[in-house]
Amino acid sequence: MNILQINSSARRVQDGQGSFSTRLATELSRAIAARTAGAAVTVRDLGQQPHPAMDETMLGALFTPADKRSAEQAALVAANDALINELQTHDVIVIGAPMINFGVPSQLKNWIDAVARAGTTFRYTATGPEGLVKGKKVFVVSARGGVHVGQPTDEGVTGYLRTVLGFLGMTDIQFVYAEGLNMGPDAEAAGVANARSRIAELVA
Repeated sequence: MNILQINSSARRVQDGQGSFSTRLATELSRAIAARTAGAAVTVRDLGQQPHPAMDETMLGALFTPADKRSAEQAALVAANDALINELQTHDVIVIGAPMINFGVPSQLKNWIDAVARAGTTFRYTATGPEGLVKGKKVFVVSARGGVHVGQPTDEGVTGYLRTVLGFLGMTDIQFVYAEGLNMGPDAEAAGVANARSRIAELVA
């Protein structure tokens, strides 16, 4: 089993402190790996190594025929290709997705824009779009300062990720929430404990 952990928090983890989503995503990845002989974890840290945004330069590179691309364009497309290959060659995807202003971090959005490519990870058919990234099990670990599960404010994270990942063919998605992290020490402790309980439940 190959596990791909995608961290998208801008905060580092040092001495067990820092990003909650990254720390909990790491705990989940390690727990899954520990239960599977020969499992390997690959970590893609988008916070520390951000992927370029989908701007005019990137679009120009993608829509230029391969044999006509400049060296700069070829490098941009190759970087996107590497992310797509990484996604396609792993069985389990663990995504650390903290809520930022009711949405996902820009780092994660840039990754999604890079791996969502017509004809490669999805295609349009006579009966509608078809996701081509199939057979994956996806876990999303989302840390939040407040409490949002079941509220309209959660649509920018849970609703968005279900929609876009499902569009690419990844429909087996489980969520782990750590909420109330900015609502005082007791709420923070409870939020982390609830997330760890959910991780234990999913791994079991």
